[in-house]
Amino acid sequence: QVQLVESGGGSVQAGGSLRLSCAVSGYTYYKYCMGWFRQAPGKEREGVAGITSDGIKTYADSVKGRFTISQDNAKNTLSLQMNSLKPDDTAMYYCAVDSFPERCVVRNGNIAGAIYGMDYWGKGVLVTISS
Repeated sequence: QVQLVESGGGSVQAGGSLRLSCAVSGYTYYKYCMGWFRQAPGKEREGVAGITSDGIKTYADSVKGRFTISQDNAKNTLSLQMNSLKPDDTAMYYCAVDSFPERCVVRNGNIAGAIYGMDYWGKGVLVTISS
């Protein structure tokens, strides 16, 4: 059974940085499509960044140039480095896996649509950015 556990959330001031990590267990397929998603209070969950096993990365326009997604295969860890944080980045952040990576639309640069293909989710971690 695939399990994902996020860590690294917290509260920082605008302009600061945070690094989120997602420990992935139970996923044994050598190909993958994973991503970070977020949900702010009163808003729908949205895609933030995605990554595939063949090196494709895609980002939401709102985070391009500020966030970096990475995958450490040896440690089975997905990370999200977040810099130049803004109050609008305040949200619950979730990592997720699409267990059918061949279908994953992250390959097409579509992080917004990728949310519908993700079938394993972590419980989320809270990120709060103060102005």
